[in-house]
Amino acid sequence: MTDERDDDRHEFSAGQGVDADYEEFTLDPEEIDADPNTVDPVDSRVLTDILDRRNVESDAIDVERLIDVGLSYMGINRHEEATETFERAAHFAEEDSLEAQEAWVNKGAAHAELEEFDQAIGAYEEALRIDDDSEHAATAETNLAYALWESGRGEQALEHAERAVETDPRFAEAWYNRGFLLVERGLAEDSVSCFDNAIRLGYRSAGVLEEKARALEEAGEHEQAEEVADRAEEIRREAEEQMVEEQTGQAPGPGGQGRQGGRPGPGGQPGAGGRGGRGGEGGASEEPERELQGEEPEGF
Repeated sequence: MTDERDDDRHEFSAGQGVDADYEEFTLDPEEIDADPNTVDPVDSRVLTDILDRRNVESDAIDVERLIDVGLSYMGINRHEEATETFERAAHFAEEDSLEAQEAWVNKGAAHAELEEFDQAIGAYEEALRIDDDSEHAATAETNLAYALWESGRGEQALEHAERAVETDPRFAEAWYNRGFLLVERGLAEDSVSCFDNAIRLGYRSAGVLEEKARALEEAGEHEQAEEVADRAEEIRREAEEQMVEEQTGQAPGPGGQGRQGGRPGPGGQPGAGGRGGRGGEGGASEEPERELQGEEPEGF
């Protein structure tokens, strides 16, 4: 029986080895070879590998498009993602360039929306370190004033509000912020001139007129203060009626709309970046909450 089993034994091939170009087996990851133009630059699954200076040259990243992505995040209130995107844009922009400054200013705006004022202050200060006299400098100054005021640093806030109007005398929101802060310091007469400048430059919201009325009241101009306050109330009522008409397709009834409380809305032209006031949910009889104004990010 043994001989029969030996006769049936399978004869294995001796083989001819492997080809010269055979690649040995390895558990090492494949070398990264991805085109960042075809990959979402804010996809967290690829950021570490794709958007890292060790793997991607700076000139391979479209910084302007990254900033646009950040602005899109701001537009849908995804401010945390916006801060990361703006930081990435600043990282890949040419060092101390105008694009880098724009990214830092917008990063500050996104942090301010999250009420992360320390981070906002740091971003604005970095923007101003790059260039304190560029087209974005006045926006950085006035939004830095806003963030400092929110952080309880009113004296420093006024210093930067002053610099904002010095940098760009035609910046309406900067004049408003300066006037607001002067009222806080008890300099009512000087603040009235600031509010007049803001209004003359096109910033004619109800909130501006209400602040001017407050300044006039503190300056002893009671009759004029009452006239300005009435005009502010008229503008607010007209805006509310227009909003109701747009939403319902018909004008409100004889009773009209109650006065909505909350923060005044953002004002003025779009700038390099920054934060405007946010609408609130106040009750019908509540007074609007007072707040400094800033600039919306560029592109809004």
